[in-house]
Amino acid sequence: MPRGLKIVLVILAVAVVAGLLSLRTLRRRLHGLSESRSAEEQARHAVLAPPISTPTDVTVTAQIFWADGPDKVAPVEVNLPLSADPVERSRQLLQTLIANPPTDGQRTLPADTTLSAFYILSDGTAIADFSDAIASELPSGILSEELAVNSIARTLESNVAGLRRLKILIHGQEVDTLAGNVDLTGFFDLTSIPASPTAAATTGASH
Repeated sequence: MPRGLKIVLVILAVAVVAGLLSLRTLRRRLHGLSESRSAEEQARHAVLAPPISTPTDVTVTAQIFWADGPDKVAPVEVNLPLSADPVERSRQLLQTLIANPPTDGQRTLPADTTLSAFYILSDGTAIADFSDAIASELPSGILSEELAVNSIARTLESNVAGLRRLKILIHGQEVDTLAGNVDLTGFFDLTSIPASPTAAATTGASH
């Protein structure tokens, strides 16, 4: 083999090895940045919405519905201290939905979203009032909006007794759509677990 060709092959081999090492380093850096971003999001949300605790909290296995692909949500079992009061229980569940997705890819609601208020009317209507971030920071498109609404509705109906339907407000106001697609002027049906007599009689608002 000519000496010149050998030199060229050696240079190519060194370049390939260097490229593989650079790629591995880049992947580690990207992974580190992703973990750092997730930690920053959780820290920021902890400041915006401190954890909710009540005297009646009991640790149970809750089903939180996060994204399972681009067009559906699926339950993830999470051990959470949840209140016996349905209003506080709902707030705890929605705060977990926002702040603690298992991975960034499973997130359905923007990290900066906060739950401003939550009410349950005597007819089982749940009213969730979110900050502007739920719309302004949500990726555009009907699929992302449907994922957001479905994750909220399915999480509530699977863990809070007696809820019949859901109304979503943004910054205290009824809006036409979430972010241009999903209609928010009506209600979303909930197939909730049956209410106990105590839960059915309980209504309230967040503080």
